[in-house]
Amino acid sequence: MSPAAPSAPGPDSRLAGLRRRAELLLLLVRLALRNLLASRLKTLIVGGIILFGAVIVVVGTALLDSIDQSMRRSIVGSLAGDLQVYSSASKDELALYGGMTGDPDLAPFPDYSQVKQALQTLPNVRAVVPMGIAEAAASAGNVLDRALERLRDTVRRQQAGDPDPELPRRLAAELAHVRRIVELVQADQQETAALQQESTQDAAAQADLARALAPAFWEGFHEDPLLALEFLENRIAPQALEGTMLWVRYVGTDPEAFATAFHRLEIIQGTAIPRGQRGILLGNLYYEDWCKLKTARRLDRIREKMQVNQQKLAQDEELQRWARESLSQIGEITKQLDPEESRQAVARLQQALPSATPELPALLRQLLTVTDDNFEKHYRIFYEQLAPLLDLYSVRLGESLTIKAFTRSGYLKSVNVRVWGIFQFRGLEKSTFAGYLSVMDLMSFRDLYGYLTADKAEEIRELKAAAGARPLARDEAEAALFGAPPAPGEPGTLSPEAGSPGPTLLVATSASSVIDEEQMLQAGGGGDRRQARLASRVYSPAEIEQGVALNVAVFLKDPSRTAETIQAITELGRARGLPLRAVDWQQAAGMVGQFITLSRLVLLIAVLIIFLIALVIINNAMVIATLQRVQEIGTLRAIGAQRRLILAMLFVEATAVGLLFGLLGALTGAGIIRLIGWIGIPASTDVLYFFFSGPRLHPTLAAGNVVLACGIVLVVSILSSFYPAWLAMRITPRAAMQREE
Repeated sequence: MSPAAPSAPGPDSRLAGLRRRAELLLLLVRLALRNLLASRLKTLIVGGIILFGAVIVVVGTALLDSIDQSMRRSIVGSLAGDLQVYSSASKDELALYGGMTGDPDLAPFPDYSQVKQALQTLPNVRAVVPMGIAEAAASAGNVLDRALERLRDTVRRQQAGDPDPELPRRLAAELAHVRRIVELVQADQQETAALQQESTQDAAAQADLARALAPAFWEGFHEDPLLALEFLENRIAPQALEGTMLWVRYVGTDPEAFATAFHRLEIIQGTAIPRGQRGILLGNLYYEDWCKLKTARRLDRIREKMQVNQQKLAQDEELQRWARESLSQIGEITKQLDPEESRQAVARLQQALPSATPELPALLRQLLTVTDDNFEKHYRIFYEQLAPLLDLYSVRLGESLTIKAFTRSGYLKSVNVRVWGIFQFRGLEKSTFAGYLSVMDLMSFRDLYGYLTADKAEEIRELKAAAGARPLARDEAEAALFGAPPAPGEPGTLSPEAGSPGPTLLVATSASSVIDEEQMLQAGGGGDRRQARLASRVYSPAEIEQGVALNVAVFLKDPSRTAETIQAITELGRARGLPLRAVDWQQAAGMVGQFITLSRLVLLIAVLIIFLIALVIINNAMVIATLQRVQEIGTLRAIGAQRRLILAMLFVEATAVGLLFGLLGALTGAGIIRLIGWIGIPASTDVLYFFFSGPRLHPTLAAGNVVLACGIVLVVSILSSFYPAWLAMRITPRAAMQREE
C-alpha cells in the first residue's frame, strides 16, 4: 500500500500563515520605531541627509522639467516647429541657432514642392513651412544719405510744379543742411588724419570732397540738381565716417505660411509682407538695438536697467559707461538737424531744461548729462522735445534695404527688399535668439543664395540681347575669339532659335570706347528699373514652391508621436527617392537645444555626489549604531531570533527612515516649488528670457518629481543598511556576553 500523498493546506492554514507574517511585520515595525526613537541623534543625522537629498531632487527635476517645457515653447514657436527636415546629403547637421563653426553647410532641396507634397501625405503632419537661414550685410544709408533723399524728393516736387508756398523755403533749408553735413564730413576726416598723422583718403576722394565744398558747386546746383545729387550720393555720402552696414540674420520662407504656422508671431509696426510679393520683416529687438539712434537706445537701456533691475547710475559702471558714450556722440544728433530744426531744438531745450545758452551742442551736453535724480526728467525731455525733430531709426518702414551676401558659389550678390513691418514673437520680446531674427520672402532668399530663379534667367537673357551675344559651335571658337567671326548663316554658327548639335559658346562683338561718367549718372542704370519690377511683382504659389529650400519646419497634430513621425519620414524618403532626414526640435536647435541635456547631466552628477556622500555618512552612522546594539542583538539571538530576523529588522529601520524623511523632503521640495511658481524666477539676461519663454519662469510640480525623489532616497537608505546588517548577522550570543563582561 503506497503512502498517502500530503494534502494541500486548507484555507484556514493559509490564513493563519498570513496572520503570523503580519504579526511579525508589525513586530519588526514596532522594534524599528523603538530603536529609532532610542537613537534620536543618529536618526536625525541620517534623516536630515535624506531630507536634504529629497529636496534637491524634487526642486532640481521640477525646475529642469519647467525649463524644458519653456524652451520647447520658445524653439517650437519661433523657428523650429515640432520637427525639422533637411537633406541627408548635407555635410553638417542642422543647427538653427548656429553650430560650433557658424551656420551649417546644408545640401538644398532643389524642388521644395516635391518635399511638401510628400510630407503632407503623412497623417500626423499638420503644416509644412519652407526655410533657409543665413546672415548678410545690409546697407541702410547714413545721415547724409537720408538728407540727400529728402532733398531729392523736394527737388522732384519743385520740378513737377508743386504749388506748395513752403517748398522754396524747405529747399533752401535742406540745401543748407546737406552743405553743413559735407563740411562736418571734412572736419571728421581732418580730425582722423590728425590722430593718425596721415591722410587715409586717396586723391580722387579728396578732389571730390573739395568740389562739393566749393561755392561754385552750390551756386550751380539749380542748373542741374539731379546730376548734382547723383554726385553727392555716389561720391560724397560713402565718405561719411559713421558705419552704415548692418548684419542681418534672416529666415527665407513663405511669409504667409510662416505667420500661420508660428502663431506667436505678431506684427507691431507696419504690415505683413503681401501674399506673393518680395520683402522683409525685421525683428523688433534687432530694430531697436541696431537701427535706432545710438543715443536714444542707450537712454532706453539705462531706463530699463533702473526700472526693472533697480540699478543706480551712481553704483553701476555699465550705466555710467553708457551715459559717457551718449555724451561722446552729440555730433551724431547735430548732423541730423538742418538750420531751421536746430533753431527749434535750441528753443525747446532752453525752455525745458531751463538754460540760457544758445549753443545746441552745449544744450545737448546738458541734456545728456544724467544722474539718478534727473534721469527721468531728461529722458522725458529727450523724447518729447528733441526726438520729433530726429530720425530715430536708420531704417524706416516702406523703404528698401540693400542686402548683400555671398552666394554658395562664393560671389557677392545684392538684393533690394522692402521693409514691410516690424514683428516679434509673443513672450520672447527681450530674447536675442528670437528678437534678432528677420523674415524674408523665399524668392529674395534664393537670389542671395545663388539659385537661378526665373527672374535671374530673364535678366541673363536681357544682358545677352544687349551685348549681342549668340551661340557658337565649339569648333568655330578659335576663329571667333582670335580672328574674324563668321557671318550669321555661315557654317558653324547657330541662331538662338536653332538647336545645337553639340557644345556651344556665346560670343559677342566688342568695341573700345571712353566711359562718360557724367552721362552714366544722367542716364541711370537699368538695375533700378529691374529692382522696381521685382518689388512690384506678385508670385504665384507654384513659383514660390517650385524652387530651392534648405530645410523644412514640420508641425504635428500630435507632438507626443514625434519619434513615430520621424521614422515615417525616413521611410517616406526611401520610398520616394528623396534625401529626407528628420530631427526633433531639441536636436535641430543645436547647442541651444542641448542645454537641457547638459543641465540634466550636471544635476545628475550633483545628486550622485550628494547621495554618495550621504551613503557613506548613513552607512557610518548605522555601523556605529549597530556596534552599540551588540548586546541587544546577541540577546535576541540567544532567545532564538534567526539571522534573517535581525537582517529584516535593520532593513525595516532603514526603510522607515528613508520613507519618513524622504516623504518630508519631497513635501518640503514641493512647497518650495509652489512658492517659486507663485513668485517666479526673473529672467535677468536675454538668454534666460529665451530659456524661460518670457520675463519670468513659473515652475510647476509633477507627480513624477515627488515619486522619483522618494524612490532615490529609499534606494540609498536600503543600500546604506547592507553593511551594518551584515555585521549584525555575524553577532553571536557568546560575543554579546563577552562584550557585557
